[in-house]
Amino acid sequence: MELKDIKAVYFIGAGGIGMSAIARYFINKGLVVAGYDRTPSDLTHRLEKEGMVIHYEEDIEDIPHACKKPESCLIIYTPAIPADNKELLYFRENGFVIQKRAQVLGTLTTAHKGLCFAGTHGKTTTSTMCAHLMHQSHLDCNAFLGGISKNYGTNYILSNESDYVVIEADEFDRSFHWLRPWMSVITATDPDHLDIYGTKEAYLESFRHYTTLIQPGGALIIHKGLELKPAVQENVKVYEYSIDEGDFHAENVRIKNGEIKFDLVSPVENIKNIELGHPVPINIENGIAALAMAQLNGCTAEELKIGMKTYYGVDRRFDFKIKNDRHVLLSDYAHHPQEIYQSARSIRQLYEDRKITAIFQPHLYTRTRDFYKEFADALSQLDEVILCDIYPAREQPIPGVTSQLIYDNLKPGVEKSLIRKEEVVQLAKSRDFDVLVILGAGDLDNYVPQIAKIIRNK
Repeated sequence: MELKDIKAVYFIGAGGIGMSAIARYFINKGLVVAGYDRTPSDLTHRLEKEGMVIHYEEDIEDIPHACKKPESCLIIYTPAIPADNKELLYFRENGFVIQKRAQVLGTLTTAHKGLCFAGTHGKTTTSTMCAHLMHQSHLDCNAFLGGISKNYGTNYILSNESDYVVIEADEFDRSFHWLRPWMSVITATDPDHLDIYGTKEAYLESFRHYTTLIQPGGALIIHKGLELKPAVQENVKVYEYSIDEGDFHAENVRIKNGEIKFDLVSPVENIKNIELGHPVPINIENGIAALAMAQLNGCTAEELKIGMKTYYGVDRRFDFKIKNDRHVLLSDYAHHPQEIYQSARSIRQLYEDRKITAIFQPHLYTRTRDFYKEFADALSQLDEVILCDIYPAREQPIPGVTSQLIYDNLKPGVEKSLIRKEEVVQLAKSRDFDVLVILGAGDLDNYVPQIAKIIRNK
């Protein structure tokens, strides 16, 4: 099916952050856009206001008439949807063109210059940062992001003029193998999704194959020191970056009075006095990767400085809800041990003399089973850890795998407790937290507005 033949698009798993960005692309093109999701959310409600028709029960009768024509309706589904989903089975049995979200993004990377961001962690922040740098420059861009940009209030940027498209390249289910990047950043390759890959070696091999997909004439920008051995095609340049060494790195880092400034060392052009608009220590390294990508594609030094200073972050990525001398409340999507390590380290750097408490909801039974010791080590940088039950997402429980595994491995001296997520609001009422961070990729974040209101009223 060619783009010109598509009159309607139907999404199975419409409320996913990546799916909704593509839905907005087709809404903007004026097509009939509809879909199913199991759970209503702020995001699905916004999509409905923008013109998408969404229902929340598996029911073929609820599929709009325009989406029941195989010759003109494209079906897009997320890999998280079970294979026995009634609507997915209906479309398969009736000859519809059915594609994963990543296949659609892959088509866009062949039609545009795809600037893709892959990695176990850091890819959402780094891609969103790069999208802002490009969008506010003379180059502009389209963007499909894995989080809600605070600059734009959306996970999607449209340009009718630019040939660039910024894409978050997701390794789950090997989705990023559909992409054909012009250039790519790889932020990290710490093993994850071992329920899909089985072994660390298979995980690294998947990233190695991804590097072969970068188009000749393009570039790979890879974090220095990774186990990954790239296998790029001829005429693909490879650059390394990190906070303090590599082709792209920082010098003269200044962290003071809530501000962060640094100088960029670059093979293209060194840039002095870059200021972070979202001043979090981990964003120095994220910023270097985003700056490298934007600079290699033609953003000027002045555009890059303005862009970094005016970048305001991503929802649920080191997201300050309250920030004053008495209370600090953050929400952070971190759900892999290395992400939590970096988040905890950044919080400690910012608030070294204050008591830091984390409420953490582990995400997936398999991830908890595989990494409970690493989770405990990362969380042990903080003063107090409150653990909720595991958020199952797509998984069934595994006997013996609970948050107790992390609890039992926290280091001596860390205050710790186990609670149900339904008890979190009452806990906020009964305690006077100093610095509190809500961690995890599950649904614990739904309670953050209530927690914020309680803390503000104290």
